[in-house]
Amino acid sequence: MTTRLAIGLMSGTSMDGIDAALIETDGEGAVTPRAFMFFPYEPDFRHRLRSAVARALEFHAPGRDPLIDAVEQESTGLHAMAVHRLLAATHTSRNDVAVIGFHGQTVAHRPDRKWTWQIGDGATLKIATHIPVAYDFRTADVAAGGQGAPLAPGYHRARSEDLGRPLAVLNLGGVGNLTWFAHDGRWGSFDTGPGNALIDDWVRTHTGRNYDADGDVAASGSVHDNVLHSLADNPWFDAPPPKSLDRNAWDIGACRGLSPGDGAATLTAFTAETVRLALGHVPPIGRLLITGGGRLNPVLMAEIAARCGVACDPVEAVGWNGDALEAEAFAWLAVRVLDGKPLSWPETTGVPEPTVGGRLA
Repeated sequence: MTTRLAIGLMSGTSMDGIDAALIETDGEGAVTPRAFMFFPYEPDFRHRLRSAVARALEFHAPGRDPLIDAVEQESTGLHAMAVHRLLAATHTSRNDVAVIGFHGQTVAHRPDRKWTWQIGDGATLKIATHIPVAYDFRTADVAAGGQGAPLAPGYHRARSEDLGRPLAVLNLGGVGNLTWFAHDGRWGSFDTGPGNALIDDWVRTHTGRNYDADGDVAASGSVHDNVLHSLADNPWFDAPPPKSLDRNAWDIGACRGLSPGDGAATLTAFTAETVRLALGHVPPIGRLLITGGGRLNPVLMAEIAARCGVACDPVEAVGWNGDALEAEAFAWLAVRVLDGKPLSWPETTGVPEPTVGGRLA
């Protein structure tokens, strides 16, 4: 099958900036990463984006709101800038790119209410870049009865075909999600719980930093087991997968009164504990490959290894780029949108049958 150049754009639940990846792929097992760039958000826009997410939590279904609409247009413009800068840096003509995969920004995700909401104007991005844009990746899955997330597992499967089984890929962004592969060919995926979101929120509130660089704040504190147990004592963790959740399903209120270090240590341990609980829902895993920002936190990585009792490696150990992987996934998915191929499967989102999705501008 013919390979094509595609760009993937991802603004994740950490809300720190735009990941932009250029890959060559056939939307199946042929994948060659070409380039990756990260464009951090300015503090003022990050604040407006968080305000838009907070506003969206007040809605019972996706709707219109002046703040959210303004942030959507500003975000779309920033994504267009990211495309132009990626093309310039790689000396790539826009005419050589078959499609852009534009995830947009999730402002609310409520599969329990049969809706999910990503902002980002695909038509405007197409006009700004003169490249076809695949977007709105999640709505069709939710409408068909799926969770709408996670969507990267198909790409994880494509990239890991030559790796041994059993294996799991853990993405630690704002929310954590796990893709697992058993030795007998079975596979699946689901959200594990908070990834970096609560740690980031706590550190930002108590230190002014955007995240716990190198786990330094957590390393200065101690885990409060009573708080950890209260956070983990939630029926959501007992529910069978596939399942997904909103970034704001938990908050840092349980750690109120703790020192900055103790709160960070406890929330870091909580994220690791959610991974242990998640692994209880899948066949035994021989190796855990970790991607996303969480892999750069040595305290979190050590906690996961200790609690899960499994070999844990950053995805760089197998030659992948853990910063780029999710953006690459949406480039891969965009090619599948062009070809009318499924983006989700019963094993990955709980949708009744393999489901095509996305809209094309």
